[in-house]
Amino acid sequence: MNPPPPDPLSLLSPGAPEAAGQWTRLPYGDGPRFSASDLPLHWDRLHVGQGLPAPAQGPLAEGWAHYHSGEFEVAAAIGLAHAPEGLALANQATAIYANYLEPRESVRLALFKQVAERATAQLANEPDNCQALYWQAYALGRYSQGISVARALAQGLGTKVKGALERVIELRPQHADAHVALAAFHAEVIDKVGSLVGRMTYGVRADTAVELFERGMQLNPLSASAAIEYARGLLMLHGDTRMAEATRLYEKAAHLDPADARERLDVELARAGMTD
Repeated sequence: MNPPPPDPLSLLSPGAPEAAGQWTRLPYGDGPRFSASDLPLHWDRLHVGQGLPAPAQGPLAEGWAHYHSGEFEVAAAIGLAHAPEGLALANQATAIYANYLEPRESVRLALFKQVAERATAQLANEPDNCQALYWQAYALGRYSQGISVARALAQGLGTKVKGALERVIELRPQHADAHVALAAFHAEVIDKVGSLVGRMTYGVRADTAVELFERGMQLNPLSASAAIEYARGLLMLHGDTRMAEATRLYEKAAHLDPADARERLDVELARAGMTD
């Protein structure tokens, strides 16, 4: 008789920040729920921003169902247990959890570092792996925000983020999330160091940021995250002169029908932004 499979959460290192029992649960109980069997019906809508192919039925499909249902800890554990194929799942679940739900700043930063390190190690063997490139950039970008963008730029992290996102777009021109992330990078660098220094030192431009935001939203018009990032970017680039447009983008995001747990978090974030 075969022994039962291990609990995926037991595969996480007890000493790591992502140890079982330490992750904050999704605070909403009325969001969409998924199973591995019905996930293919929704896959294209859920992954329109990345173009990730659907997994075959099995443990990774179960893991993605947990992720889209908001069970980020279980999803990350399953992804790690089935590496390297599961690294896209593990990195996405960890990064999204850290960005939206982890309340402890030191743990947030540690999780982002772990994602970046896993993606970097994967890229050593698969330099054109779009998922590894994107989640490396995402994690380094959020980590940079946590330690201050100016400090991160001084450490050379900005160059890594920009290069990774540009490579994703080169390899996969339909990757909406990469367009939005690169647009946000341009806007944030300009906001921190100014247009002239940003252009001369980091190759960022305000008009390029707007073009990238527009392209990202064209590729994925139902993305609340893209609308929020575009609104923030406009305010960073142009200040209150674009407040009306930024407000419209927040309103659009706040009224979208979330397709999964992450989108529910984005919609709630937009609603909170409208009341600030």
